[in-house]
Formats: sequence, C-alpha cells, structure tokens
Amino acid sequence: MAWVNVIRRVPGFLWLMVTHALRGIGAGLSRLLGFCEEWLTGRKHAQYGTAIMRIVLGLVGLGLLFSNFAARSYLYGPAATWTQESVDPQAALPRVWLFSIVRHLSHSMLFITLVFIVLAVLAALIVVGWRIRLVLPVYFVLWVSLIETNDAVSDQSDNVYRICLFFLFFADSARRLSLDARRREKAGYVRGGVLVRAWKGAPVLPEWLTNAAHNLVLVILTAQVSIIYASGGLYKASGTLWEQGIAVYGPLQTQLYGSSWPWLSELATTWGPAVVIASWGSIILQVSFPFMLMNRFTRVIALLGIVGFHISIAVLMGLPWFSLAMIAIDAIFVRDRTWLAIGHGVTKSWRSTADQTAEQTSEQPAEQPEPVGTRRSARAAEKPATEPAASI
Repeated sequence: MAWVNVIRRVPGFLWLMVTHALRGIGAGLSRLLGFCEEWLTGRKHAQYGTAIMRIVLGLVGLGLLFSNFAARSYLYGPAATWTQESVDPQAALPRVWLFSIVRHLSHSMLFITLVFIVLAVLAALIVVGWRIRLVLPVYFVLWVSLIETNDAVSDQSDNVYRICLFFLFFADSARRLSLDARRREKAGYVRGGVLVRAWKGAPVLPEWLTNAAHNLVLVILTAQVSIIYASGGLYKASGTLWEQGIAVYGPLQTQLYGSSWPWLSELATTWGPAVVIASWGSIILQVSFPFMLMNRFTRVIALLGIVGFHISIAVLMGLPWFSLAMIAIDAIFVRDRTWLAIGHGVTKSWRSTADQTAEQTSEQPAEQPEPVGTRRSARAAEKPATEPAASI
C-alpha cells in the first residue's frame, strides 16, 4: 500500500510548497518596500537635473515674454477684446478669483505692460534661484492668470509648462546652481522661528519629508512625460499618413509650420527615405521611451533621440518654447554625476581657452617706441635733395 502513503503525504508537501512560496513573496515584498522607502526618504535624487529644469523653465518664460511683448495688446490687452474672453471666458480656470487678476484689468495697456515686466523679473529670479519658495508661487499665479486671459492663443505647451511649474512647488529645485544654495552655505545653522528659518533658507520641515516630496515629484514628472510621449506615439500610429511613413512631409510643406526656414524644410524632405525614417522613428521612440528609461544604456539612446526630436521641432516647425519646455523635463533623467562631469568639462575647456589666449597675448612682443633721432633721420632721408622752386 505504498501509493496510499504517497497520497497521504501530498497535502503536507503542497502545504510546505505554499508556505515556502509565501515566505519568498513576503521577503521579496519586504525588500521592495525597504528599497522604496530608502529611495524616497534617504536623499534627494536628480538634484542637478531638477536645477537645470528650473533654469530652463525660467528661460522659456523669458523667451515667451520677450517674443510676444510687441503683440501683448493683441494677445492679452485692450486689442484682444474681439475674443470676448475678458467678458465671457470659455474655460473654467479664468473664473477662479486667484487666476482672474489679469483678466479684470486687461483693458489697460499700462497694466498689461506692467504684468509682462513683473513676470520677466520673476522669471529671471527663477533662473538664478533667488527666494525660489516665494518667487515660484507668485510667478505661477500671475503666469496662469495672463495665459488664461485669452484661451484662443493657448496650446498644449502652456499646459505642460504650468504642470511643471506646479510640481516644482514640492521639489527642492534650488538646492543646486542657485543663489539660495549659496545663501544656505553662508548661513549655516540658523536659529529662530519658522518664518526666520524659511527666509534665510534653513530647513523647516523634517529632512525625510522633504526628500519624499522631492523624489515623488520626480516620479510624477516621469509618469507625466511618459504619458505624453507614449500617447502621442500611439495616436500617430493610428494615422494613415504615419503608417505610410510620409506624415513628416506634410507639416513642413505648409506655411504655418514650414515657413520658419523654408530652405531647411525643403532640404529635410527632399530625400524620401529620410522622411520615412523620421516618421516611423518618431513613433518608435515615443512609444518605447518609458521602457528605455529602465536601463542606463537605452536611457542614453532615448534621451539623445528625444532631444534631437525636439530640436528638429523647434527649428523646422518654429516651436522653440514647447520643445525647450519638454527638454527641461528630460533633464531629470540625467544623473547628478553626469551633470557634474559635464560641468567640470565645460569649466576645464573654458579655463584652457582663457589660458591659451592669455599666453598668446603675453608672447606677442610689445611695440618699442622709436628714438626721436631715428625718426628725424628717417624723415630727412625721405626728403628730396632739392626743393622745387616756388612759383613766381
């Protein structure tokens, strides 16, 4: 009856397997939770990438303000009343009192000009990282209030820009490459209340909490940009022109997008295989971008490809500010040591060039002044022996 004993042992064997499997799953979950906790609260990641993102977003704001300054009246001022946005806004956001400041006073040209100037100053402060905790919310509210004054001229780049600005509230974007960071180093340990420490740049909240907030912003931005790229790629893949590989040709031949550099647009669409590679390659790159971030080697390829993709859009289609805003988000995917290596390389190259220029300047012989007697002798030698007779 050996088979009877075997059958009797089966439940115990299965129970043992289930127990070992549950223990392995529990140990794996415990290690995963420990890794997530350490990654979130241990230290702030992508500190230089977040700082680069802050700087580039500030430059995007400056670029938009300066490029639209001459047309500010037609876009957001008294001459924009044809849109009826100042009376009956189509979107819900301009009806919120916090974001309706500019809309209520848009009939004044002086006020619109003042708003542009104030926003430019705030954007410059964001670039240099001065009192970023105070400046960034004010800039965000005033910027959204200006953009929502005329919904007819806004596009998806405005949405991406304001989303990034909002999430920067919770990230420590001024920890590196900022005046705030320099002030923290000089201040050292600061005593006093919450307002005093906040004004002097000293930490107010527990470090683990600020680390978690900063790192969660990185996670959210990664999800946001992945959704943008993947959804855009899938939308393109459903189109007939993209399936045929000729979708890139159309926009570059229109006056709306191809008039920035007509000769360059013509050159880019002359060779058929290049058009097909650009059309299909953009789909593959956008759809696979979230997955390529998981490995360092593929992440480098993805970042180089996506930066080239946005540079092409900026130059060929005349959309520089949208492309620059998207490149700003991609800066968080570059490791801090890589940014440091780039910074050291640029600094070393700059110093080497400056030293070579100084050496070349010092090696050039200085012009010695000629003796007075020598100059007189030379003049005497050049003077003819006989003077011409004066006319009578």
